[in-house]
Amino acid sequence: MIFVRSLLFNTAFVVWTALMCVGLLWILLLPRDQMMAVVRWYLSSIAWMERTILGLRYEVRGLENVPAQGSFIIAAKHQSAWETMKLHLIFHDPAVILKRELTWIPTWGWYAQKSRMIAVDRGARGRALTSMIENSRPVVAEGRPIVIFPQGTRVAPGKHINYRVGVGVLYDELKLPIVPVALNAGLYWPRRSFLKKPGTIVVEILPPIAPGLTRAQVMQELETRLEEATERLVVAAGGPPTARPRTEPKGAMASTTF
Repeated sequence: MIFVRSLLFNTAFVVWTALMCVGLLWILLLPRDQMMAVVRWYLSSIAWMERTILGLRYEVRGLENVPAQGSFIIAAKHQSAWETMKLHLIFHDPAVILKRELTWIPTWGWYAQKSRMIAVDRGARGRALTSMIENSRPVVAEGRPIVIFPQGTRVAPGKHINYRVGVGVLYDELKLPIVPVALNAGLYWPRRSFLKKPGTIVVEILPPIAPGLTRAQVMQELETRLEEATERLVVAAGGPPTARPRTEPKGAMASTTF
C-alpha cells in the first residue's frame, strides 16, 4: 500500500508541479506579494495531496515562539525536501538562503529570483559569506525572516554532521535573534527515497536565541538545543537516536561553507 500511495503521489507531484511551473508563468508579471500568494496556494495544494494520497499530515508546535515583528533567522533542521516547501506556509514570507546555481534553473529559477530568495555563490570561497551577508541586508530591511539550514545539507534522522559557520556569521553580523526549528520529516519523507510514509510530521519552533552571544557561544547553544529537540521528536516517532561523534572537530568552525 505504501508503494502504491507513493507511486500515485510522486506522479501527481511531478505532473502538477510541471503544469504549475509553465501554466503560472504569467504571475511573474504580478507584483511580488500577489505572486507569492499564488505560490502559497500551490504549496497548499501539495499539502492537500500529501494528506489525501499519502495520509501524511503535519503538526506545528511552538508558534508562540515566533517573534511578532521584524526580521529573524530561522535555523531549521534539513532532513528532506518536505520542509523546503512547508516553511513557506508556517512562516510569513521567508527568504531562503540557497545556492546561486538554483536560480539558473529554467522556469523554477525565475520564480526563485522573483521571490527574492538569498542566493549565495558557494564557489567563491572567501566571498561566499560576504555575499550572503550583503544579500541578506535588503531582506532584513523588509522585515522578512531568513531561513538557513545550519548543517548546509540534508541529514537523515539518526545521522550527525557538523554545523557550518554561516548561521553564526549571520547572527553576529545582522544582530538578529535565531529561532531554532526542529522536525522529524525525514522519517516520513526520506531523502533520495521513492517511498513516503503516512503519519504526522512534527515541527517544533523553539524559543529564540537573543542577540548578544559570541559566535562560538551561539553555535554551541544552537547545536545543543536543536539536536536535542530533533532527536526527541525523531525517537518519539519511532526513529533512531542521533549517533554523535565522541569529540567535535575544533576546525569545523573555520569553514567558509554556509
